[in-house]
Amino acid sequence: MRSLLKVAAVFALLTVVFFSCKKDAKEQAPVQEEISKQVLDKIYALGFGTQNVSRHPEGYLVEGDIVITEDDLSQTPDRKLIRVGDEEQYRTTNTVTGLPRNITIRVNSSLPARYITATDAAIARYNAQALRITFSRVTSGGNIVINPAPSGAGYLASAGFPTSSGNPYNSVLVNRSYLDTWNINTVTSIIAHEVGHCIGFRHTDYANRAYSCGGSAVNEGQAGVGAILIPGTPSTNAVAGSWMLACIGNGVNRPFISSDITALNYIY
Repeated sequence: MRSLLKVAAVFALLTVVFFSCKKDAKEQAPVQEEISKQVLDKIYALGFGTQNVSRHPEGYLVEGDIVITEDDLSQTPDRKLIRVGDEEQYRTTNTVTGLPRNITIRVNSSLPARYITATDAAIARYNAQALRITFSRVTSGGNIVINPAPSGAGYLASAGFPTSSGNPYNSVLVNRSYLDTWNINTVTSIIAHEVGHCIGFRHTDYANRAYSCGGSAVNEGQAGVGAILIPGTPSTNAVAGSWMLACIGNGVNRPFISSDITALNYIY
């Protein structure tokens, strides 16, 4: 999915658009692997949009940072829609089960110390909510491992959703070309966002990504069924400052706001 930028300083949390100069008039742009209609139909059936779907080392990348694996494509998940007023704000597919439960996170040793700092801060944000799911950082193993994204990756970070057996998605990839130098609070917010995907949360503004990404409205995916109204949450689709908004700019900090906390407590 293409992220449209209002100003140069705003980057999609999910999709980063790279610009390069042509070295030669005959130089051809890289050919992106075509995604088959069968795969796109399966992605749509899971409730995701099919614009700008691309290959990813772990499957397919949708909405700029969400990984859909081959296993995901073969499943019919128990989808739950959580409504905020008249609009869907948070949406889960599978969630982490076996609660109460501690999820361990490991930062790849090849990453600079700033990623440990940001991960510890993201963990503290979750643990401060006294949920039935807690997090701790480990130096070996790990239910979720934060690794560097491949060189030339077109996203700031990526992650997927929990497995059908109730385990969190086990991988977060971070783009060092950007995050090595970005504001540490922004990196913390990005890691907290990707961990949010790992435990089952979708983008707050998935029904209208123009809210945080700029440009025209793009609804990423079908509405589905089974919506649940959460009392005490706003009646608008997207909430300013939510940790699960799709796009973010360097220097932006997104700790949990009240509706985030309501949704976290409802699920966990």
